[in-house]
Amino acid sequence: MSHVVTLRWEGDPGGYGGRRSRASFTYEAFVPDPIAKLAVALPGDTALLVSLAESEIRALNSGPTTGGLDAVGALLLRAESVASSRIEGLELSQRNLARALFDPSAAKGTAKLVAGNVRAMEEAIRIGSVDRPFTVADITDIHRTLLAGTDQNDIAGQVRTVQNWVGGRLNSPIDAEFVPPPPEEVPGLLKDLIAFVNREDLPAVVQAAIAHAQFETIHPFTDGNGRVGRCLIHVILRRRGLAPTFVPPVSVVLATNAKAYVRGLTDFRQGEVAAWYSSFSYACRSAADESERLAVRIAALLDQWRTRAGSPRKGSAASKLIELLPRQPILSVGTAYAAIGGSAEGVRLALNSLEERGILRQITAGRYARTWAADELFDILNEYEHSLATPTRTSQPPRHAPRVRQPKAGPRP
Repeated sequence: MSHVVTLRWEGDPGGYGGRRSRASFTYEAFVPDPIAKLAVALPGDTALLVSLAESEIRALNSGPTTGGLDAVGALLLRAESVASSRIEGLELSQRNLARALFDPSAAKGTAKLVAGNVRAMEEAIRIGSVDRPFTVADITDIHRTLLAGTDQNDIAGQVRTVQNWVGGRLNSPIDAEFVPPPPEEVPGLLKDLIAFVNREDLPAVVQAAIAHAQFETIHPFTDGNGRVGRCLIHVILRRRGLAPTFVPPVSVVLATNAKAYVRGLTDFRQGEVAAWYSSFSYACRSAADESERLAVRIAALLDQWRTRAGSPRKGSAASKLIELLPRQPILSVGTAYAAIGGSAEGVRLALNSLEERGILRQITAGRYARTWAADELFDILNEYEHSLATPTRTSQPPRHAPRVRQPKAGPRP
């Protein structure tokens, strides 16, 4: 049974902060029930929401493999990474994320952390696509990928051996909102979680909801737990075959109301599981539904670009660049050439032509080492986030989202 353990915190008389921050005290850490053999029963209304969510995810993955859907995978992954990071207080625009991914060596601070989240999501999808049992090593690999190259590299991939907590002060759990299990409980709880992830006898959406909530309760790493826990959702939806091609960006919806998301995790710990399953199913359903709409818009934009570019022949540098832009919306001659091949001169001429047609905009000064961006693509991504930030199926209030750029008057060149 889940329970709390009372522990002693030894204060540091010479530490920073006031007397209360330096004091010794007792506190309670929460140890969850094991879930490896959890029996899952769904109320009728919850079962319906789960079924609808799984239907939407299947529809997203059974659509045509050309046009918008073919191009949208990378965009969904970036939207997921930005939203997952936003829940942790890391704010970054899609444009700045694209810059960080374009030139990782120049990325700093938040941009480097969110770019790491993209790579962690990619690793989660790779792991979920392999036909073998999921392991603790897979979880630590995702965490290592998340923090690699950051100032937290020393804890990357390391299961914690110290007590951590959520909220409150940095130097002690005295005012913490939640205290996870003591470190000695973590290895056993992780093994139990892995056994649950490897089950195949319950709906994938419910399995992802439970595994994610349990992971957040265990909080097995010193930092980065929220982002790794949301990567785990991708692992499960992919490995269970529900999302073999496109995993909907569930975090975009969860970020709509971060307080409600945290409240759902709290409900799960307190045994109010049906509410959490319903909330999570709604997030999956909304993310999948809006992603289909995004795919339609991306397909239409690519058609507009082809027309504006003079209907370049298939296989030409211009045609290949247009198809590449959803995956790499910021390009240089070097990165474009590496992606599509051909000749460097042909790529340079094609980039110049797309700039002249208003498809690309040069974002660096001068004639050398030039870089271009696809502004219209970022506009669509911002509108996509706005749409998901304004819920229509619940009474949740809209959240903060990127501003939508207003188009300039007059025809485009």
